[in-house]
Amino acid sequence: MRLADDTGNADYEKLLNQLETGEIEKIIVHPEEFMTFQTAYMNFDKRKRIIGTADQGGVITYVFERDEQEKNS
Repeated sequence: MRLADDTGNADYEKLLNQLETGEIEKIIVHPEEFMTFQTAYMNFDKRKRIIGTADQGGVITYVFERDEQEKNS
């Protein structure tokens, strides 16, 4: 799932916020998009709660780590 801005680039700031709120479950970032994602990620206040898992071909899947209390509510 990617939301694009007017230039066709993914709006990673918006996606990170949606990941935090639970609107989306994951963000998939391909190698050619990584530097754009990295900028938004480094500016994201809760980046320490974002967990990335590398897949084949340099694709990374990011999820938001939730507290047990948040998972059960």
